[in-house]
Amino acid sequence: MSSTSPSGGTAVGIGEAAALYDLAPSTLRWWERQGVLTPSDRNGAQRLYREDDLRRLGLAYLCRVVGMMPLEGTAVVTSGRTDVATWRNTIREEIARLEERIERASAARDYLRHLLQCEDDDITRCSLLDAELATHTPVGRARHPDLVTAARAARRSRAAAPPRDEKRDGPCDENPAVRVCPGCGRPIPPATRGRPRAYCSHACRQRAYRTRRGTAPTG
Repeated sequence: MSSTSPSGGTAVGIGEAAALYDLAPSTLRWWERQGVLTPSDRNGAQRLYREDDLRRLGLAYLCRVVGMMPLEGTAVVTSGRTDVATWRNTIREEIARLEERIERASAARDYLRHLLQCEDDDITRCSLLDAELATHTPVGRARHPDLVTAARAARRSRAAAPPRDEKRDGPCDENPAVRVCPGCGRPIPPATRGRPRAYCSHACRQRAYRTRRGTAPTG
C-alpha cells in the first residue's frame, strides 16, 4: 500500500519495502531494532519508507546479504551517523575477517581433496591414516606404539598440566564460550550482537590484516 509521507513525498509500507529486496517484513523490523536501519516514519502504526529509506535498505542488503557483514558492522556502514574513515575502517576489518575465513576454507578444501587419495571402503583402515593423524592432530606431539597408549599418556600429561583455561595456546574445547584472540592470546570478549568476534580488538584485527597484506603499520 502506497501512502504519502509527512514530508510530502510518496512512501510505501513495510510489505512493499521488504518485497523490493525479496526480504521478509520481520527482517526489516529486526534490522531496525539492531540499528541497521533508522526508525522509519509512521502513519499511525504503519511504517513508511521513502526513496531515501529504500536506498538505505538497499545498502543494508548489500552489506548484510551480499557482503556477509555482521549486524554490528552493517549498522556502522548504514547508519549515516559516522564519517567516511569510520565506515571504511569497518569494511576493511570485515575484509580481513573474510580473508581469514577464505584461507581456512581453502586449506580445509585442499586437505579434503588430499583425503580422496584413500581407496579403502572404510577410511579408518587406510594405510595413510596413521601418518595423517601424526601430522595433523595432537597425536603427533609424542611417539607411542598405538593410540590407546597415546591416549593414556595424554591423560597423564593433562592431569599434570595447569588448568586448560589458563593456557593461551588456543581456545578451550571444554568451555566453548571462552575464545582466544589469535593475535595476542587474550580472551575475546563476547559480541553484544551479530556474529562472534574473531579478534579481541580492532587493533589485533588490523595487525592481522596488515600481516596478511604484507604491509607495516604507520604512525
